[in-house]
Amino acid sequence: MLTETLIIAIDFDGTIVENEYPKIGKPKIFAFDTLKKLQDNGHRLILWTFRYGKSLEEAISFCKDNGIIFYAINKSFPEEEFDFKVSRKISADIFIDDKNIGGLLGWGEIYHQLIGEKKIGIKKKKAFVFFKNKQE
Repeated sequence: MLTETLIIAIDFDGTIVENEYPKIGKPKIFAFDTLKKLQDNGHRLILWTFRYGKSLEEAISFCKDNGIIFYAINKSFPEEEFDFKVSRKISADIFIDDKNIGGLLGWGEIYHQLIGEKKIGIKKKKAFVFFKNKQE
């Protein structure tokens, strides 16, 4: 269970909802429940998506209708001004995305890792995860 406040960047298509881009797919099971619980626990959520313009506004509205208002959208903090000359990479402690190596964990598993009783070793600002070779 997380005991510190984190900034968590979450993709939209294929992660919060089924990938039906440019339409909005059906919500992934437990996605909004988990996001609400994360917010209730004080974590800052960033919507981190390829969408822009009208399709981005539709995604933001869809999330709002489902009880989620993001701390920031496609930027590290609300006041950040987007500059096309600078990388769109954002700063977050955790990224939740269907394009992860191995794919997206189910939102039930994400819930248990981030909120549930299962203890995990997430530390702030770690860029890489290294796995020990089981043969050692």
